[in-house]
Amino acid sequence: MEPSVKVSDKTFRPYLSEEQILTEVRRVAARISEDLKDEHPLFVCVLNGAFIFAADLFRMITIPDAEITFIRMKSYVGTETTGKVKTIAGLHESVVDRTVVVVEDIVDSGYTMERLVHQLKDDLGAKDVRVAVLLNKPNARKVDNLKIDYCCLEIPNDFIVGYGLDYNEQGRNLKDIYVVED
Repeated sequence: MEPSVKVSDKTFRPYLSEEQILTEVRRVAARISEDLKDEHPLFVCVLNGAFIFAADLFRMITIPDAEITFIRMKSYVGTETTGKVKTIAGLHESVVDRTVVVVEDIVDSGYTMERLVHQLKDDLGAKDVRVAVLLNKPNARKVDNLKIDYCCLEIPNDFIVGYGLDYNEQGRNLKDIYVVED
């Protein structure tokens, strides 16, 4: 890992190595593969942040007829959530009577995930909706009763970048995860 990286106007220090991340992704993939082995699950990757996590996770899933699709939602500007969730690119596949696994990079406030789970289950008719996240920030939660079914790591309420996570759309390409210094 680099000792520190500069992304835009902020400096970030090392937090999680690629090896640490992939160890946890393998663990979660094995659990999902076991739990849903008799299902025909549809994985829904929330873009842009979760694309690297989703790719690594999906390649480790051992369910031959699993499928993946993508949606794009946005609720952040800079390092802060706006509290408003905007759907930029929606779902085109039917989820009626399907088991859906939402793949998200990070859950902090919970606004985006709460809205998405509600849409998939109540509005679009999914049989079951499971949530798989790379990183969970329970101390940042602003919504009640949000269930995270599969979590790679719980972290404090720090701002991070790398492995798909961004700061103003930059830093996603870093293979490790870094935490903000200033």
